[in-house]
Amino acid sequence: MREHGVLNRILLIYDESARRLDAQQPLPVDVLAKSADIVRRFIEQYHEKLEEDFLFPRFERANKLVDLVATLRRQHQAGRTLTDTILRLATVAAIQKDEDRRMLTATLRSFVRMYRPHEAREDTVLFPAFRTVVSSKELHELGEQFEDKEHALFGKEGFEGIVAQVGTLERALGIHELDQFTPAT
Repeated sequence: MREHGVLNRILLIYDESARRLDAQQPLPVDVLAKSADIVRRFIEQYHEKLEEDFLFPRFERANKLVDLVATLRRQHQAGRTLTDTILRLATVAAIQKDEDRRMLTATLRSFVRMYRPHEAREDTVLFPAFRTVVSSKELHELGEQFEDKEHALFGKEGFEGIVAQVGTLERALGIHELDQFTPAT
């Protein structure tokens, strides 16, 4: 599920946006709004929808990891609510109001705080266990279905196009160079 890489890069954008809002530094809110739009379209309406329609039910039918699946479902719903708030508050007018700026900052932090452990559990527990509830053939067929859905929703470029969009947003915030995250030794 390479989509988690996109989500992680958006989480970096959210972290940087929250940092700038706290410090009352300039923030191009269109970058934040476009990031939330990618979350809505690519993460929630595509990636999470695939999990909810194709992965979670298989675990539930196999009676495996049902508590984890229930939590992940609740977190998907909570994430959608947080995204609604981010989209509503990612405006020039909102960030000029102290209360709205504080709410936006808190919402960004809540989103990041929930999704880091969420995707870590999916990557280390749920996805590895998926092979125990489907056959190799079914896994391959699902992969083909997912790819077809990706191209139907996001065009020929699919995942790569979304990654390029995220890269553009990172550049707009000046957080695109990977080496800038390397601590000085």
